[in-house]
Amino acid sequence: MSGTRDECVFMARLAEQAERYEDMVEYMKRVALIGTELNLDERNLFSVAFKQAVGSRRQAWRAVNTLEKREAAASKGAAILELVQRYREKVEAELNGKCREVLKILFDELIPKAGSSESKVFYLKMKGDYHRYLAEFATGETHSKCSQEAHDAYQSASETAISELPPTHPVRLGLALNFSVFYYEVFSSPEKACLLSKAAFDDAMAVMDRLDEDSYKDSAAIMQLLRDNLTLWTSDMQSPGSHTDGLIAEDL
Repeated sequence: MSGTRDECVFMARLAEQAERYEDMVEYMKRVALIGTELNLDERNLFSVAFKQAVGSRRQAWRAVNTLEKREAAASKGAAILELVQRYREKVEAELNGKCREVLKILFDELIPKAGSSESKVFYLKMKGDYHRYLAEFATGETHSKCSQEAHDAYQSASETAISELPPTHPVRLGLALNFSVFYYEVFSSPEKACLLSKAAFDDAMAVMDRLDEDSYKDSAAIMQLLRDNLTLWTSDMQSPGSHTDGLIAEDL
C-alpha cells in the first residue's frame, strides 16, 4: 500500500490491534519517512511498533542464550552446542537489523526534525534504548561502543529534560526509568541506578499534588515502576548472588 499519511496511521493502529507488529513497523516507517515532524499520536505509534518488534526478539535471545549456557554447563556434545549457537546468532542478526533500522530513522529523520523539548527528549531516549538493546548481546569493542552511545544519548536527553520538562512529565520520568536500567544492567553501576531512580522519584513526588487527576495517574504509574526497580536493586545489592532481572520494569 502506498497510502496517504492518514491511511498509514490508520493501518498501523489496525495492525497493533491485530498484534501484527511487523506490519505496524512498516506503516510507521512510511509515516516517519514522509519528511515532516510526527505528532504525538504518530510518535507513540512509531515507538510501540518498534518496541514490540524488537521486544519479541530480545525475549527470544535471552531464552536461547540461557539455554546455550545451560547446555554448555551440562557438557553436552559439540554438535548440540553448535546448533544452539547458530540459532542464537540468527536471532542476534535480526535484533541487530531492527535496532539499526530504527536508529537510522531517528538519526536521519526524527531527531533533526524534533520541534519541541518533549519530542527531542522522546527521540533521544529511544536512541539510548536501541543502543542499549544492541549492547545487551554485543561483545568486546562493539559492546563498549554501543554502551557509550546509549549513555551519551540518555545523558543528552536528561540534560534537556531536567532543564525544560517538569519533574512529573511522563517523558522525563520514562527517561529516568530507562536510564537507570541502563546503569544497572549495562554499566553494572547499581549505585548510580539507584541514585538516578530515587532522584527522579523524589523530584516528582515533591510536586505531585499540583497535578490534575489524569496527569497524576500517568505520572504515578511510571513512578511506581521507578519505585519497584529501586526496591529490587536495593535488595540485590544487600544480598549479592540473588540478582533478579531488572528489566521487568524498564520500558514504557
